[in-house]
Amino acid sequence: MTTYDGNGSPLSDLDLHLFNEGTHLRLGDRLGAHPGELDGTTGVHFSVWAPNATSVSVIGDFNGWNHDQHPMSARDVSGIWELFVPDVGHGTTYKFHIRSHHGHTRVDKADPFAVHTETPPLTGSKVWDLSYEWGDHEWMATREDRQRLDRPMSIYEMHLGSWRWGGDELDRPLNYAELADPLIEHLDRMGFTHVEFMPVMEHPFGGSWGYQTTGYFAPTSRFGTPQDFKGLVDRLHRAGIGVVLDWVPSHFPTDTHGLAEFDGTHLFEHADPRQGFHPDWKSAIFNLDRNEVVSFLLSSAMFWLDQYHVDAIRVDAVASMLYLDYSREEGEWIPNEWGGNENLAAISFLRRFNTEVYQSFPGVQTLAEESTAWPMVSRPTYVGGLGFGLKWDMGWMHDTLAYFELEPVHRKYHHDQLTFRAVYAFTENYCLPLSHDEVVHGKGSLLSKMPGDDWQKFANLRALYGYMFTTPGKKLLFQGGEIGQWREWDHDRSIDWHLLDDDPGHELHRGLLRCLGDLARLYRDEPALHDGDVDPSGFRWIDASDSEQSVISYLRRTRDGTRQMAVIANLTPVTRTNYRVGVPARGYWAERFNSDAAEYGGSGAGNHGGTGSVPLPCHGHRHSLVLTLPPLSILVLEPDRERELDFG
Repeated sequence: MTTYDGNGSPLSDLDLHLFNEGTHLRLGDRLGAHPGELDGTTGVHFSVWAPNATSVSVIGDFNGWNHDQHPMSARDVSGIWELFVPDVGHGTTYKFHIRSHHGHTRVDKADPFAVHTETPPLTGSKVWDLSYEWGDHEWMATREDRQRLDRPMSIYEMHLGSWRWGGDELDRPLNYAELADPLIEHLDRMGFTHVEFMPVMEHPFGGSWGYQTTGYFAPTSRFGTPQDFKGLVDRLHRAGIGVVLDWVPSHFPTDTHGLAEFDGTHLFEHADPRQGFHPDWKSAIFNLDRNEVVSFLLSSAMFWLDQYHVDAIRVDAVASMLYLDYSREEGEWIPNEWGGNENLAAISFLRRFNTEVYQSFPGVQTLAEESTAWPMVSRPTYVGGLGFGLKWDMGWMHDTLAYFELEPVHRKYHHDQLTFRAVYAFTENYCLPLSHDEVVHGKGSLLSKMPGDDWQKFANLRALYGYMFTTPGKKLLFQGGEIGQWREWDHDRSIDWHLLDDDPGHELHRGLLRCLGDLARLYRDEPALHDGDVDPSGFRWIDASDSEQSVISYLRRTRDGTRQMAVIANLTPVTRTNYRVGVPARGYWAERFNSDAAEYGGSGAGNHGGTGSVPLPCHGHRHSLVLTLPPLSILVLEPDRERELDFG
């Protein structure tokens, strides 16, 4: 409970100055609805930014939604209106009634800084005390070390509304509290290091998956209270699992209760539709030239990192922010002051966002969904980069899926779709995404994309996962991919968990789950597979040229070269015997992973746990292995650590 003195406001003159200057980073602690005490009376201080309004009042349960009972006062020339209302309690529903300069325009708006809301389709904001007793002290103390770029990061992307439903007795999605136990059990079983929630911020339309956000400071009330969501994050942290949140500063919906035309004018968005309307999503675009909008968005990001202990923020649709002509034809966009198509305000904002996040929360990471060749997305701002920690490698995703969708007989003609990635693999700090975008809108599930009969489809998918988890870069897989779901994702249905039951027809699904779990744990536990994820010293080709047999082989290494693994991929259904591969160490090489293992549903072909090297030069190395390459498989071998190694 805050005690207000003077005019009863938590807003100081410095707050107003920083807000109007665009440098306030903690507006969530100042604007909106904040319970407190004034002159011995408890109540709530309400404040809202509406500089072009002629009058603003607070309406809600406490005054029968009367527009005239609680008029607010303008605070100097800041554009902020405020009022202390006594005897307003926790959980009270409210909105702001705004009359614009046009006189005839009156609208009831939800609070842009609300920390809790009514459950959609209701749109009211709620007064809410965010107090919570955290228990994740060990995680927070070690987070900076856990999330370095030389540490493993494998992300399980999920949508809260369609991950798991409660069955016959609970014919609905699990809520935040119900989700914790089964989610932690699943992630622990699979060996993922992080979970990424598609946007949890409040949104009016479930079909937007959260990407059309109205409540930039409120977790959706569809699944519980803010404390319930904090409890979920807390439980995940105590289980050693990091939390990534999707965040959408690129656009917002035009629902009448939301940010659009907030005070009767284009306040948060550009007025000109060539700048302020997004043709792809039919939504409004933030005006990042306006200082107060920059403060609003930066404060939102800081709020989730501070209040909810979030470990990473993935910024959606960065490309749409960077280019003024994104998805626009000639004449439908306005060049910048230098005549170019670069959005200078967005560039400045993104650099500022990353600078402030890393300065205030040095243990977190930021990730950019950026689908173009914009340079230095994940390079520091002081060398001209945008400052993100990681960038989604959309090129890898498109090329790899295009390759794996081919019938194996055609793959030798498209070998470069696998090998080209090494040319640019370390130009950015990359995350390799097999995300929700690849399993919707008629694209089919990952399993259904694979060619061949059912056995070959599963073998191809196991090989795809093996390739992803042994290729340099952090990892991301969307829900359902781990069980080999046949149908594409539906946000209104649960994952088909029944595919893991004891039905004999589901053996391949259970085998895929075991395979992916072993892969994720191998990646997590073996430094050779993650220490050099974003460093060129962590990868070296053995042979990238065997297109005729659709075989590639490469080394993964720690940056100091003391640990290494050989990866060999045979991407045809032909078992290849007596296949020679050069290796940099003599002695016995143990087979650490074989995607064709019988327990995964494979044929069981392989090398009986490993093989010894022979002193016959191959692929530029003094020693070589003679291997059996199983069909449609990934093999991972490492030198026996009990024997002396010779890095030749």
